[in-house]
Amino acid sequence: YLTKEWYNLCQQTALNFGMEVHNGCNIYDEELYLQLYKIKEKEFIKLQHEVYDVDPRFMLEQDGCSLVPADKFMSGEEIKEEDKVVYNMPSEEKDRIQKLIAEYDSRPPFDEEKNRKEFHLFQEVAQKDLTDKLPYEILQQIADIRVFTLGFCTEIILNQLESISEENKTEVTRILNEYTEAQQAEKIPQSIRGKFSFHDCEVTGLTINNNVVISFDTQGRFTNHNMITFVDSEIIKQDEHIVGSTWLYEELYCTEYGYEAHMLFWGVNMPELIIGCKNIII
Repeated sequence: YLTKEWYNLCQQTALNFGMEVHNGCNIYDEELYLQLYKIKEKEFIKLQHEVYDVDPRFMLEQDGCSLVPADKFMSGEEIKEEDKVVYNMPSEEKDRIQKLIAEYDSRPPFDEEKNRKEFHLFQEVAQKDLTDKLPYEILQQIADIRVFTLGFCTEIILNQLESISEENKTEVTRILNEYTEAQQAEKIPQSIRGKFSFHDCEVTGLTINNNVVISFDTQGRFTNHNMITFVDSEIIKQDEHIVGSTWLYEELYCTEYGYEAHMLFWGVNMPELIIGCKNIII
């Protein structure tokens, strides 16, 4: 279910996001491109400058503030005085903010030229990404991919992007629902099911013998377990570049022999790993 094809489809559920209709996009026009590029570049630099000038002193204002329970605030319930809690900022947090303030006060002037280069690089990367991601029939209708990358297209193309995005969203949801039903139907022990997830963890090692052992960097992630062992295992599918990639999604099924595990990683070519095994130790 959660294959690299499914993941790629997920990336095409909002193709219309941020796009604006421009009547001049129906033809290749170098002057129009340069004009729109300057506008977007100016907006980018302005935003970066505003972020650069955010004084971290505002974070100290949280010290001594009254906090209220989120559930009561969201539900609209009456918040009584006894519900409020005064936040006393830990000294470690104050020290961290003071360090940020010192860095802010000693920062060099805003480098507009550096940000101009960053915008240009961003456009190059975004253009390649769009070229790889957009359906071929859409690409064939775009007069200038550079203008499209800046966020402008014809009304006809925008309508098609909206339609394709909705179709893809429906298909992604259908597959996800089928995956959920299939996983819920599997009679997997909770001792394995509850731990068999290393979402956003980087793979630091992969050892293949009779057992397959995967180790992870789990710092700041959703699990404290940093290793999984597939006992008495058989590799059914193994793509390259798994080490150094990031664990995204997993599927686990019972077999006559034991288990069959499907794993999808974020990295070069979105590697997949499918393993049959007798047992799983986490």
